[in-house]
Amino acid sequence: MECLAIEGGHRLTGTLRIHGAKNAALPILAASVMAHGESTIQDVPDLQDIRVMTTILRQLGAKVNAEGSTLRIDATLLQSTEVPEHLMRQMRSSIFLMGPILARFGHVRVSKPGGCTIGSRPIDLHLKGLQALGATIEEKHGYIDCRATRLRGAKIHLDIPSVGATENLIMAAVFAEGTTVIENAAREPEIADLANYLNAMGAKVQGAGDDTVIIEGVDRLEAVEYRVIPDRIVTGTMMVAAAVTQGDITLQNTNAAHLGVVINKLREAGAVVTVEGDVMQVKMEGRPKPIDSIKTTYYPGFPTDLQSPFMTLMSVAAGTSMVTESVFEGRYQHVSELRRMGANIKVDLRTAIMEGVAELTGATVEASDLRAGAALILAGLAANGTTYVENVHHIDRGYEQVEAMFGQLGAKIWRVQK
Repeated sequence: MECLAIEGGHRLTGTLRIHGAKNAALPILAASVMAHGESTIQDVPDLQDIRVMTTILRQLGAKVNAEGSTLRIDATLLQSTEVPEHLMRQMRSSIFLMGPILARFGHVRVSKPGGCTIGSRPIDLHLKGLQALGATIEEKHGYIDCRATRLRGAKIHLDIPSVGATENLIMAAVFAEGTTVIENAAREPEIADLANYLNAMGAKVQGAGDDTVIIEGVDRLEAVEYRVIPDRIVTGTMMVAAAVTQGDITLQNTNAAHLGVVINKLREAGAVVTVEGDVMQVKMEGRPKPIDSIKTTYYPGFPTDLQSPFMTLMSVAAGTSMVTESVFEGRYQHVSELRRMGANIKVDLRTAIMEGVAELTGATVEASDLRAGAALILAGLAANGTTYVENVHHIDRGYEQVEAMFGQLGAKIWRVQK
């Protein structure tokens, strides 16, 4: 079994460039199936989820060429409208292909997607929205079959501001006849990035990043060259890593506007965060201060994807902190692993209370999902002794060459077979 070995007690210092955002790149790659010609997408991270998506695109008939962090995609001759089941199960984000394939071909067939086990993430909002646009949907034997002779603009109100549903419906509506209005839309920066890409290709999307998005249907999109935004979750993870190791790091290719509440909470914990353009410096001296309350919620609130790394930070704070998880009910699976390392955490339903300890100790722990794995790496960096993080494949879904990233900042971290 492959795992990460981490020798704790080393203060992180140095400079690191943040790679492009996985959660922006995946829907952008999906949207590329709607374009005529060869699209060039820059700053695409080399991650397992990205590899699965490019494999799906190739099996559907697209030409995909990779040169470093640049992908060139030509889906002009795409013919298949069925996403292979074995690939669909590997990555939940493959559901993004429903909207663009349906819009282009009038038919798409997918199996129900897989992904991390962090809680319920039903796709009913995707399906209800597509039905509102005129699609007929049949669910049978684990497959979803969507058909529409021509999608038509509609007014869609999402019950919750789902990122995936917002993005899928925007892509579907690009080729719909007339005007589509999506209310209670998710507001994450990755949605605005997708809309910017679509608009560069000739779409007419307004309001992405706000709670109401308006899409005027068009007949054709043309391939363009586009650069993906920086990964705000990776940025936040590295910021917390600097704080938990009492380090001093400089991060390049960042967007502080996407991390306002995170920066505020780090400053509350005692970190010094300096921003100059797309460069951010994070410095911490001494143990972190406790944070009275963190409550995860939809953007622009505190991101659920950074809840677990912050719990690691609060585990070594000089006092009592509290976290409330309001997005995913299954996102405390890392708590038992942090306890193995000496953390003092009590969970009551969706609220966790942490009594900070002076020191964590190295142990063998298991990553249950992507962000839990990141939290355990941070715990290992701060711990006394050596920590082994198993199920590293979860971490590889969101952090490009994670050991090289931390190693560049002075961490002692390497892959081993156990």
